Amino acid sequence: MPRDAGPGRIVQIDGSIADIRFDGRLPAIGTQLVAGAEDEIVIEVAALPGADSVRGLVMTPSAGLRLGMEVRDTGAPMDIPVGAPVLGRMLNLFGETIDDGPALEGAARRPVRGARVPLSRRHVEGEIFETGVKAIDLLSPLERGGKAGLFGGAGVGKTVLITEMIHNMVAEYAGVSLFCGIGERSREAEELWREMGEAGVRERTVMVFGQMNESPGVRFRVGHAALTMAEYFRDEMSRDVLVLIDNIFRFVQAGAEVSGLLGRIPSRVGYQPTLGTELAELEERICSTDSGAMTSIQAVYVPADDFTDPAATHTFSHLSASIVLSRKKAAEGLYPAIDPLKSASKMLTPGTVSQRHYDVARAVRATLAEYDELKDIIAMLGLEELSEADRATVRRARRIERFLTQPFFTTEQFTGKPGRFVALNETIDSCARILDDALPDRAEGDFYMIGSLDDLKAQEAGDAA
Repeated sequence: MPRDAGPGRIVQIDGSIADIRFDGRLPAIGTQLVAGAEDEIVIEVAALPGADSVRGLVMTPSAGLRLGMEVRDTGAPMDIPVGAPVLGRMLNLFGETIDDGPALEGAARRPVRGARVPLSRRHVEGEIFETGVKAIDLLSPLERGGKAGLFGGAGVGKTVLITEMIHNMVAEYAGVSLFCGIGERSREAEELWREMGEAGVRERTVMVFGQMNESPGVRFRVGHAALTMAEYFRDEMSRDVLVLIDNIFRFVQAGAEVSGLLGRIPSRVGYQPTLGTELAELEERICSTDSGAMTSIQAVYVPADDFTDPAATHTFSHLSASIVLSRKKAAEGLYPAIDPLKSASKMLTPGTVSQRHYDVARAVRATLAEYDELKDIIAMLGLEELSEADRATVRRARRIERFLTQPFFTTEQFTGKPGRFVALNETIDSCARILDDALPDRAEGDFYMIGSLDDLKAQEAGDAA
């Protein structure tokens, strides 16, 4: 039962933090407080600094916020609408629609901060989740019911890659897709909303945004709000859920802002001392149960391309697949700029993937690794100084590098090349043929930005005609 602690008064305001004094019983941490004539200002209790006061995060900064303003305790935590009514809608943290559609009516609501699933109820799927992106499916296959991260610095293609995976997977996916934008640019949110409509998959998709211009408290909580919706689809409606998050670093960044506002002493590299705990609270809610599978793909910005940054290292530990994007690959025009030697997946084992997939992936990685070691010799002495065997390795590696590029559906308007979804079996067959030198007369450039090797036959037929 909600309880009333009696009205409080704002006694101090510091940015997005407000101290509120209560005469009676204090509200608990996590409780939602409201202020203003129409309860338009929302504050979440974040700390209890004194015996008669609370410190709260102001979620909706307003010009009307002032000292002495009366604050009411709702006696309940922040909540968000869940279930079938939210499908096909774009919402903010408070469950308000931001897609110019009608307001949600009659939807059930659940607390934003949910409880984690006990280990006894968790279920491991152990199946591959095919994306249609060659470099991912071959070398870093995703796990159905697992968590995958797209790591990279600014401008290497994280958002483009996650948008392409949305395009490829949502159309084929039988469950519910949920996109969570943490610290997203308004432009990206609008583009994604439009693309979902054009692809005809909006009715099975929910989009939740805490945008870049909103308060740190909103950006810090919107990930939890999205997972509350996903948990309802999984547990109450027995649906599989695909959760796409862009960007986990913005969640960590918002947590650092909140921590600084609350007066906590910063830890390593200026991050909040509670970084590991806060990230685990979010990540550990993403799991599968007997009711349904919850699969997550997360973009992770890496500051200054430093993979030893605490935000990146803490995120790595929660994932079943890590896809690392390389600035060097992007500079060479090899898109998607996935680094095959740094990317990894726990699914790439003989007991999970087919033996042929495992063997071809290992051979591809070994060939690329050997080429990487030969690059210094080539730069100093030239390709002619290598042995015949090493020259053959370089030839195969350069063809594989170019074959692992791929035209995307989401970039057709920029490249002029139609996008390609490549099935895993086609990728394995094509890479095996390249390793076997099946097309010795083809130039390296022929392997660039194609789907499978069958595209080369189609090009030949078109040229002949």
